[in-house]
Amino acid sequence: MKRIGIMTGTRAEYGLLKSLMQEINKDNDLELYLIVSGMHLSPEFGMTYKEIEEDGFEINAKVEMLLSSDSPAGISKSIGLGVIGFADEFQRADLDMLILLGDRYEALSAAISAMVMRIPIAHLHGGELTEGAIDEGIRHSITKMSYLHFTSTEQYRNRVIQLGENPERVFYVGALGVENIKKINLMTKEELEKSIHFEIDENTVVVTYHPVTLENNTVEEQFLNLLKVLDRNPKIRMIFTKANADTNGRIVNELIDKYAAQNSERACAFMSLGQKRYLSALKYCRIVIGNSSSGIIEAPSFGKPIINIGDRQKGRICADSVINCGYTQQEIQQAMETALTKEFENKASNCRNPYEKENTAANIISVIKDYLLNDKIKLKKGFYDIK
Repeated sequence: MKRIGIMTGTRAEYGLLKSLMQEINKDNDLELYLIVSGMHLSPEFGMTYKEIEEDGFEINAKVEMLLSSDSPAGISKSIGLGVIGFADEFQRADLDMLILLGDRYEALSAAISAMVMRIPIAHLHGGELTEGAIDEGIRHSITKMSYLHFTSTEQYRNRVIQLGENPERVFYVGALGVENIKKINLMTKEELEKSIHFEIDENTVVVTYHPVTLENNTVEEQFLNLLKVLDRNPKIRMIFTKANADTNGRIVNELIDKYAAQNSERACAFMSLGQKRYLSALKYCRIVIGNSSSGIIEAPSFGKPIINIGDRQKGRICADSVINCGYTQQEIQQAMETALTKEFENKASNCRNPYEKENTAANIISVIKDYLLNDKIKLKKGFYDIK
């Protein structure tokens, strides 16, 4: 059997990787070795490793790396702690391959350790753009440290090749998160309301907002502009999901807590809804608002209008249901008015999700098995020049 390591450091990342973990567990040739780190182990972010255990997965290792600081220096030190922790764990684990998803600093720490220890990396969601966040540089760095690449669109596949990766090792498979929507049994509206203790009506919106980490001291003003627009629309009911452990993420979360407490009759807030409740909320809400990648990648599959604020996701391929707007109250209000029109709602309900492709998880596993079982991995990579 080949031992496949999967590292997850956040609630959202786990939700995307879950179906892939299930595929590995079902395969007689593969053994899952699950490593949790980052926010999963933090009381501040809900100790979400417990959700992983409740789903029936065995956690093989826990790597502590998250300092109680969301300053740039604190994040940098967390990356360093992660490199040390993953090095210790990889020395014990004897992995045949490590699967990493995305562009967060937890994945960067794991990639650095794995590359130096000659563990081949399979990277998911490479080639994408998020020009407003440090994730942009992290994602492309992980691409260069990885051996196999699984992209969510053909355009992103071409960009990974542009970074010098051989086309033979770059595979367009679609997005795991979109495939998960088809597989999971979502809650009924009544079940969701009972679970979150909040009434969902025809004017309920889901709000997820993260700091734009390549900007200095902008998050408070930007998020307050959104809250003021929500105040101008008193019929709107809000389900907030809080920010990740990013630079200045605590500012957003403190503002959410204060706003939800002052508007408890029409707002609720959660550090982690979990995959099933979050996707169910997307199904029953009227609009998705914020700057989360889930609004760009998963939300279009529900046929709802999506308001994407600012530069955090700038550069990503967007469905026709996404309205991109600036940070000002006027721009957000205008986007809200457009999203609430019947014309745009009809447009959103009929749009195609550009990240959808069949058999995403199965195709990823098929390629990994081919490379591992047929001894096709050669860690000495050449740089592929585009002619």
